[in-house]
Amino acid sequence: MSIFDKFRQISKEENLPSGPVEYIIAGLGNPGLQYEGTRHNAGFMVMDKLGEKLGSDIKKMKFKSLCADVSIGGKHCVLLKPTTYMNNSGQAVAEAMNFYKLDIDHVIIVYDDISLEPGRLRIRRKGSDGGHNGIKSIIYLTGEDTFPRIKMGVGKKPHPKYDLADWVLGHFSDEDKEKMDKAAENACEALELMVSGKTDEAMNKFNS
Repeated sequence: MSIFDKFRQISKEENLPSGPVEYIIAGLGNPGLQYEGTRHNAGFMVMDKLGEKLGSDIKKMKFKSLCADVSIGGKHCVLLKPTTYMNNSGQAVAEAMNFYKLDIDHVIIVYDDISLEPGRLRIRRKGSDGGHNGIKSIIYLTGEDTFPRIKMGVGKKPHPKYDLADWVLGHFSDEDKEKMDKAAENACEALELMVSGKTDEAMNKFNS
């Protein structure tokens, strides 16, 4: 039985986090109804799934984000959905990181990756921005690129001349949406392992 199955057996009150915040988990995306379900909002999809599993609504406004305090594996974690729009994601992440005085390796970022097929995950301990503007903003404002991350595959453009912005702000096909739902489930399990100090296990299990 996973930790999330156990959570479903107890009330939200019994699962309130305690102690200092140990991890920030930020899923990247754009706020607003027009962006719901788009490729660029894969990070938001994972946060919503994680909040659902933990019985927590991510709706408190703080750090230029919608956020929630949760307990994962006994670790006090803060879930973030930055409301800065993708290109300024670093504003939210850096503000929360500085407030809680966390080292960069305790900040986990979940975001979309067009180089991976829909439903594929790739977990890394660190890395460059890879051309992703949200990650570029985080690296610029924190001065670090050594944060763990989960890349959510959303698929590449159908042809080279297709506008990239139109692609990432477009919606998934029904088939790809099913794949993304499963990927979000896997990402939640990977996050459980990562905050428990088992990043290598998460990589071995979910990297593709």
